[in-house]
Amino acid sequence: MSDHIRTTGPMLASPRCGAKTRCSGACRSPAVSGRKRCRMHGGAQGSGAPRANQNARKHGLFTRDAIAERREIRALLGEVRRVLEKVK
Repeated sequence: MSDHIRTTGPMLASPRCGAKTRCSGACRSPAVSGRKRCRMHGGAQGSGAPRANQNARKHGLFTRDAIAERREIRALLGEVRRVLEKVK
């Protein structure tokens, strides 16, 4: 007989990974401390692309400039719709 007390409460209460698995469910492994993913889904030390990686550089629709431009256009369209509603 062991006098070891199992304390699974903190482990069960820890944040979960939440990455999408192959069977379209969420990963239920605990997230690495300070990160949102578990060690298998990108929370491990050294995972991800290195800084200033030219192969991982964003381009096209997802650049900061393109996103800002779409936000401005969306805001402008919203203003035009409000003006047109007042005219009617």
